[in-house]
Parts: sequence; structure tokens; C-alpha cells
Amino acid sequence: MTYTFGLDTFGDRNSAADGQPLSHAQTIRNVAEEGVFAEQAGVDFFGIGEHHTEYFPMPAGDVVLASIAARTEHIRLGSAVTVLSSDDPVRVYQRYATLDAISGGRAEVILGRGSSIESFPLFGYDLADYEELFEEKATLFAELVKGGPVTWAGQTRAPLIGQDVVPHTESGPFPVWIGVGGNPQSVIRAARLGFSLALAIIGGPPSRFAAYSQLFQRALEKFGRPPLPVMVHSPGHVAATDEQAKAEFWPRWRDIITVMAPERGFAIPTGESFDAETGPDGALYVGSPETVAQKIAANLRILGASRFDLKYGMPGLTHEQLMTNIDLYGRKVIPRVRALLA
Repeated sequence: MTYTFGLDTFGDRNSAADGQPLSHAQTIRNVAEEGVFAEQAGVDFFGIGEHHTEYFPMPAGDVVLASIAARTEHIRLGSAVTVLSSDDPVRVYQRYATLDAISGGRAEVILGRGSSIESFPLFGYDLADYEELFEEKATLFAELVKGGPVTWAGQTRAPLIGQDVVPHTESGPFPVWIGVGGNPQSVIRAARLGFSLALAIIGGPPSRFAAYSQLFQRALEKFGRPPLPVMVHSPGHVAATDEQAKAEFWPRWRDIITVMAPERGFAIPTGESFDAETGPDGALYVGSPETVAQKIAANLRILGASRFDLKYGMPGLTHEQLMTNIDLYGRKVIPRVRALLA
């Protein structure tokens, strides 16, 4: 099996060394620098997830990805995740087909229903239509990536009749993934539409997602499709030692989950729960390069996955801490995981 390794960010708002928050603009510029540096460190993929909040000020990740594409040559670039439910599939396709052109065929897209729902009121969508919006728009997106004239009709946007959608890609469809946080119906949808599976694991034992990987491959076979890859996307932070990584990450993790808890139904983190999540059976990859590498290798085996994306950064971390994370992940963690899986 060929393994690939990525870094994902939500544009988490940076702080200066004295703890003062940086501007949204500076945070966005820092993300661009981090993406360029990720290639230099040997990372395979760099993804930017769409968010619309004060602490994740990243509503137009495709624009930042284009700036990274212009300054890199090899690293693959894409969304991590695009909230398709509150966007137009044609425009999403056009933006990432444009990124594919600028990058010379390095674009990817991870599509999500919207576990963060701030985009729904922002763009005038009703949460009551949550499931219908994603089902219809994902189905349309599957038609768009095939290339050629598109004919489609549904309830959530105007129909298309033999519509030529530009720009045309040079090398066929770019990779498309469906982000899944624990919904079996979403796993089956990904297989039905012919999209790869991205398991977003942010809490609890990753091993519980093994059933979803198995369901995905069975569903692909049922729909007459060839095997497709499975990715794991999880938060973490790499520093020189386990103690340093935890000391840097814990207060930021505690603070952001506390802010998001009322909307997302999360439990408020405690020191005990953090220790559990950063342990061998938890969902957070926080520690030294060796600790993080061992955990990644173990869970890729358990989950039958061929790709791991570390969701790096938390609001309040400094740009310097993130650059160190990227350096250690690319130069230490990735080679070590490859050796462990060889």
C-alpha cells in the first residue's frame, strides 16, 4: 500500500509571542507561508478548511491555496473541508478546477455537509434542509467532475441541461473526498457517488471507525466501483518532546472546545480527558515526533487507511510554533511512519 501524509488547517487565528491575537489578515498570510514551507518539509498535501468565525477566519481557502500553488511545484493542495451544503456545486467545481489549472493538476476537494454550521445563516440556508441540500449538491458535483456537458435537475438550485461547465481540467477529474464524522449513511453516499472517504476523527478511540472503512469498501463493491482510498483527518501538535507539545496545545484545545461546546454538543475538556485523548487510544496526535509517528502508524493499520492528514494549529498558537510543527511533521514524523509501515 502506498501511504500519503498531509497537513490541514482551518486558518486558526494566530497569536503573537505575548499572547495577543494577530489580525485575521496576518493569520491568512501566515497560512500561505505555512503551505509553502510544508512542501519544503516533505509533506504530500496541504489542505485548508472553510470556516466563517472570528477564531477560524478562513472563508476563502481556495484563494490562499492558489497563492501557495504559485510558489510550489509538487505538494498537492485542496480543501479540508468545503461546506457544499451552503455553496453552489458549480462554483465550487469551477474554483477547484481553476486551482487545478494553476497548480498543474495538484488540486483536491473534501466535501462536507457542515459540522460547523455558521455558513447556513450567513448564506441564507435553512438547517431544516441540511440533509437534502448535501444529497442533491453532492450528486450534482459527481456529475460535474466527470467532465463534459451536464444535465441535472433537483430542488435546491436551477436545473442544468447539456451545460458546458468551464474550465475543463487537463488530466481528468481531480480527487474528491467525502468528509464523514460518524454517519453510516454518509459512508454509503461516498461509495455510491464514487468519492473517496475522509474519516474526521476528533474524539474517542479511532478504532471505532474501522467499521466505516469496512462498510465503505463493501458499498463500493455493491455499487460496482473499484476500491478507493480512505483518509484519516485528526487534530494534533508536534514539538520536540511530549511535555512541550502538550503544554503548548492543551490550553488552546481547552479554550476552543469550550467556545464551540454549546453549538456542537461537546463536553468541556478536562486534564483527565485530554490525557485520554492524547494517549494511545485517543483521537489527538500530540507529542514528540516518535510518539506521533507510532500513533499514526498504528491507526492507519487499524483503519485500513492509506492517508493521514494532521489537522495542525489551534487558535492562540504562534506562527513560529506552527512552523516548528510542520518541520517536525515533515522531516521526522512522516519518514518514521513510512519506516514503521514498511
